[in-house]
Amino acid sequence: MDHIGSIARLLDIMARLRDPVTGCPWDVEQSFTSIAPYTIEEAYEVADAIDREDWPALKTELGDLLFQVVFHARMACEGDLFGFDDVVEAISEKMVRRHPHVFADEENVVSAAEQTVKWEELKARERREQSRARNEDVSALDGISANLPALTRTRKIHDRVAGQGFGLASPGEALNDVISEVDELSREMADGSPERIADELGDVLFAAVNLARHLDVDPERALRRSAARFETRYRFIERRLSRDNRTISDCGAEELDALWTSAKDEEAARR
Repeated sequence: MDHIGSIARLLDIMARLRDPVTGCPWDVEQSFTSIAPYTIEEAYEVADAIDREDWPALKTELGDLLFQVVFHARMACEGDLFGFDDVVEAISEKMVRRHPHVFADEENVVSAAEQTVKWEELKARERREQSRARNEDVSALDGISANLPALTRTRKIHDRVAGQGFGLASPGEALNDVISEVDELSREMADGSPERIADELGDVLFAAVNLARHLDVDPERALRRSAARFETRYRFIERRLSRDNRTISDCGAEELDALWTSAKDEEAARR
C-alpha cells in the first residue's frame, strides 16, 4: 500500500474541508479548543473497540483518531505554528531518542520490564532538561497533564512518586490505606460538611487507584468493565420486567435483589 499517497490524500481532504470559501462551514469554524473534546472521545472509542475485540471497528476508530491529528495539524499550519510533517518528525525523533538500544549502539535491553525502566529514566531526563530550559523548578510530577481523566492522572502521579521511593511498599499496605480512608469517610458522613465529605471520598478514590497500581490493574479499564457489567445486568432486569409490563419502580428491594442475582447467574453461564 502507498502509505505516503494515503496520507497525502487525507491531508488534501482536510485542507478542502477547511477552505474558507469552498469548505465545510462546520469544519471551517472549529478551533483547537472546540475539537479537543472530539479528540478525547475518539481515543476512548479506540479503547472501547479494543476491549470488545471488534477489529473492523478498531480500523474505523483508528481512522477517526488519525483524522483528529490531521485536523489539529491543519489548524496549526493555518496559524503558522507547525505542520503535519513537523508532527511526524517530532514523534519520529522522540521514538529514536527513547530507543537507543534499537537505533544506537547501546546494549540491548533483555526484557520489557527493563525497557520500561529505561523509558521512564529517559522521559524524566527530558522533563528535567525542559524545566531547566524554562528556568522552572524541577519536579518528578512535571509533565502530567491536568486534563487527563482523573483516574489516569492519579495513576500517573502514583507511578511517578513510587519511582522516587515515596509511597506504600506493598499491596497489603495499599489495601489498608483504602480501608483507613473509607473509615475517615464514614466518620465525616456522620456529621461532616459536604465539602469535607467530598474531600474524604476523593481520598478513598485516590487510595483505590494506588491499590490498582500495586495490583498492576489499569483503574480506567477496571471501572469501564465494572460499568459495562452493571449495564448488562440492569438491562437484563429491565427485559425481565418488561415481559409483565412492569418497570424497576414497580419492584421492592427484595425482588430487585433476586433479579440482580438472576442477572449475575446468567452472566456467569455465558462465560
